[in-house]
Amino acid sequence: MPANLTPQYYEAEEKYRRASSPEERIQALEEMLAVIPKHKGTEKLQGDIKKKLAKVREEGKKKKSASKGYDPFGVEKQGAGQIVLAGYPNSGKSSLVTSLTRAKLKVADYPYTTAIPATGMMPYKDTWVQLVDTPPLMEDNVPPGLIGTFKEADALLIVIDVSTAECLEQMEGVMKVLQDREVIDLSEEGEIIAPVPFLVVANKIDHPEAEENLEVMQELMPDFDPLTVSTDNSSLEELKEKLYKLLDVIRVYGKPADRPADMERPFILKRGSTVLDFAEQIHKDFPDQLKNALVWGSSKFDGQPVARDYILADGDIVELQL
Repeated sequence: MPANLTPQYYEAEEKYRRASSPEERIQALEEMLAVIPKHKGTEKLQGDIKKKLAKVREEGKKKKSASKGYDPFGVEKQGAGQIVLAGYPNSGKSSLVTSLTRAKLKVADYPYTTAIPATGMMPYKDTWVQLVDTPPLMEDNVPPGLIGTFKEADALLIVIDVSTAECLEQMEGVMKVLQDREVIDLSEEGEIIAPVPFLVVANKIDHPEAEENLEVMQELMPDFDPLTVSTDNSSLEELKEKLYKLLDVIRVYGKPADRPADMERPFILKRGSTVLDFAEQIHKDFPDQLKNALVWGSSKFDGQPVARDYILADGDIVELQL
């Protein structure tokens, strides 16, 4: 028997998929249970929702009971991906996050302004990227728990202050810590091979001595070609583009049958994902039910039928056929 799910149910399901806290997930699941049509065709789905609801409630209780063991360096991921910043004191990490996200972080001229990770959401086209500012990182000062934050990140942004002649020392120091702690790794040719991808930026390039300092650093470390940025110029737009590409993800838009595609809330998938991966992100039962799909964008023509293993591209619109 067909489920004949209503638009109200799909709206509640969308709220659940985008919920970022146990409270929001519980509210969305309760709404899904309230609006789902009650008949034999939805009995299994109702059971699944009740199981999810019980699980989320239990997780919420465990989280509250474990609040005494709170880890200040554990940052819950949000948006299209999480990029964590690393750099020496006064390298300008907080200023960059503030400029890119408009988050109200504490910015000061004295070192160690940031004591624990602080987050902001960077808008990129029709999605968001989470940026995480962190306490300063130096060879002789690695805050406990900070390495775990780096290892859990989807990517890193290494910030070097080229307004100071010590920029080379900063670059060498940060790279040594991250490589010694197995956060990043490079080939002999200087290529990133594992496990966390990263981008290096030469910050404060508008300083009078920055160009000369950068030139010296590049002569001594020719394998690195950092992006030059400043919070006071248009380089931030290029930085946004590079940060998003660093995540290596794509945006895919869902299109229900006989309805327009939702172009405001894309699904985020890793590059190389297939129609089957997209179906699984929407609902865990869909991969078993999926026959094929219609694709607009990377396909040869709009609405082209494609197989389950069709590899999607950024900006594709997909209608699943179950």
